[in-house]
Amino acid sequence: MSSFITLFSVDSILLLLFLGAVVGIVAGLFGVGGGLVIVPVLIWSLPLLGVEESLSVHMAVGTSLATIVFTSIAAVRAHQRRGAVVWRYFLALTPGILLGAWLGGMIAGGLEGESLRRLFALFLLIVAFRMFREAPLEARYGLASRWQNSGVGLGIGAISALVGIGGGTLTVPYLNGGGVEVRRAVATSSACGLPIALAGTLSFVWVGWGAAGLPAGSSGYVYWPVVLIIVVTSTLLALPWRIVYRPTG
Repeated sequence: MSSFITLFSVDSILLLLFLGAVVGIVAGLFGVGGGLVIVPVLIWSLPLLGVEESLSVHMAVGTSLATIVFTSIAAVRAHQRRGAVVWRYFLALTPGILLGAWLGGMIAGGLEGESLRRLFALFLLIVAFRMFREAPLEARYGLASRWQNSGVGLGIGAISALVGIGGGTLTVPYLNGGGVEVRRAVATSSACGLPIALAGTLSFVWVGWGAAGLPAGSSGYVYWPVVLIIVVTSTLLALPWRIVYRPTG
């Protein structure tokens, strides 16, 4: 226990607690696991916590996915209490998601840290472009095709695992474009974040197992002390569930 307490400085713990709080808000409001926030902060902060620079990007992505396992569970429970999760679409996407997330982690393991960092930066640019681009809200396609959902799930899982996110930025637009109301799309996306995070985490543990220079308390590219601090903080932050479902009139 003493080794865990002395593992990080007070400043580092405060930073991770703040990050956990932000993750809780992001997960509750937008149906994402917070990876878009966690990954860049961890890329910057992990070297300050003693992680070798050459491992920081892979460990940021793998650790982000591990935190999303837990934040997704909390988010899904909150959304399901309101009956907002559309389980038939979750079940349709999950097989592809599981395979894609595992493959995404394996691909990430074969990339240099700088290549993975650039891939994440490119993804952020694409997300930012889509946010500022006007998009029609009406349904543009159906969601009945098993092959379509499997293929889309594969892509969502692979991309999400590569960049360490829960997939909300991909799943929500897909479901909404298929005619699912935004709030239900957000809730269903939260559910889809769980298989993404589970398969992705296991993949990053697998590809990073035995890597030279891993810090104490890690399994492959997952740094469990950081996961613990972020998860506890974000899980305790229950306010976002009330904000997103607050009556408007």
